[in-house]
Amino acid sequence: MLEEKFNLKPIGVIHSPYKTPREAPYQGGLVENVCEVEVFPEFEKGLKDVEGCSHLILLYWLHRAERDKLIVYPPHNLKPHGVFATRSPHRPNPIGFCVVKLIERKGNVLKVKGLDAIDGTPLIDIKPFSPKLDFIPDAKIEWLEKAGKVKEKC
Repeated sequence: MLEEKFNLKPIGVIHSPYKTPREAPYQGGLVENVCEVEVFPEFEKGLKDVEGCSHLILLYWLHRAERDKLIVYPPHNLKPHGVFATRSPHRPNPIGFCVVKLIERKGNVLKVKGLDAIDGTPLIDIKPFSPKLDFIPDAKIEWLEKAGKVKEKC
């Protein structure tokens, strides 16, 4: 079995209106709140040209998640699912993923819309979102579609 040590170093911190996990939305794309993503000064050079991106992929460490869950009950239905078939924050390696709209950059601070992380969440990485590279029109989550509770956002 491959066992390696991973040393993740936060590159910043997320500032949001959500103080507890219960306050955070299930999916960031369903909300319009503006949040701030503070990139630590030693990583600010990495933001060069980020203003040219309309949307960003944020990866963050869900520091308040439970790490021993393999079966979870998503909010969209009450049936148990394997954690890897869901987007539950409770998982062995609680990495959060969200596509956000970049509103503006001021130095090392990004103002974004569509984020679901709680205040103080460690930021792991930022990547540009590309509608041509990241869009897969026939992708699906069968159990979620059957639940019929997916809200589309225009």
